[in-house]
Amino acid sequence: MKVVILAGGRGTRLAEETVARPKPLVEVGGQPILWHIMQIYAHHGFTDFTLALGHLGEYIKRYFLDLYTVKSDLTVNVGSGEVTVHERPGFDWRVDLVDTGPETQTGGRLLRLRDWLQEGTFMLTYGDGVADIDLGAVADFHRSHGRLATVTAVRPPARFGGLVFDGDQVSRFTEKPQTGEGWVSGGFFVLEPEVLDFIDGDDTPWERAPLERLSSDGQLMAFRHDGFFQSMDTVRDRTLLESLWKVGDAPWKVWT
Repeated sequence: MKVVILAGGRGTRLAEETVARPKPLVEVGGQPILWHIMQIYAHHGFTDFTLALGHLGEYIKRYFLDLYTVKSDLTVNVGSGEVTVHERPGFDWRVDLVDTGPETQTGGRLLRLRDWLQEGTFMLTYGDGVADIDLGAVADFHRSHGRLATVTAVRPPARFGGLVFDGDQVSRFTEKPQTGEGWVSGGFFVLEPEVLDFIDGDDTPWERAPLERLSSDGQLMAFRHDGFFQSMDTVRDRTLLESLWKVGDAPWKVWT
C-alpha cells in the first residue's frame, strides 16, 4: 500500500528552524522528523512512499539522493571517480519525490498526485507528526468498514494543569492530564482514490471541505488511538520530542 506524505508546507510556526530548510527536515535526535515518520511506516511493512513536495522541496530531493551514499561504507578512487559500495544501509524504501507547487494547499497537493495513486487504497499523513500507532491495524480497520476514508482520532496531551472546582473555590489542582478533553485528527489516514473527487483544486485544504463532505456523505470513519501522538508545530513541540529522544523515552520509536 502506497504511503503519501504531505511535505510541502512552509512551517511558519517553526520559523526558527525552517528559515533554511523545509519543516520535514527539521531534526529530532540527529535525524529529520520525516525519517522518523517513514521509520514508523516501514516498521509496519509500508515502504512505498510518495512525497508531495513544495516549499524548499529541492532540499528533500537532495536528502534522499545522498542518503544511500551517506549511510554506506565506500571506497572512492579519486583519480577515476569510481565508487565501490561496501556495507549498504538497511533501508528498503521506494520514494517518489513529486513537486506539487510551493503555494498549493494540502488537498491540492493530494489532488496533484492523482496519476501516482492509481493502484487502489493508499495511506496519507503529514511530514510533522509521530505516534506509536499500529498502522497495520488502521489498514485492517479501513478494509473492514468499506467506506472511502479512515482518519486516526487521537487525544493529545493537555497543555495546562487542570482545575477542579467546589463552587468558586479550587478544590484540587491536577498536573497536566495525559489526554485532553476531546478527539482530534491525528493525521494518519487510509483512503480510497475516490476521495480525490472531493477536492476542488490547488486552493483546497484537505482538512476543510473534503473531510466535511466525506463526513456528511457517511464516508469517513475514525480509528481511535489512545496511545502516544505528538505533532511538531512549534519550537516547543520540537524541544519536547528532542528531550524524549535524548532520555530514551521516545514512544514513537517502534522500530529496532
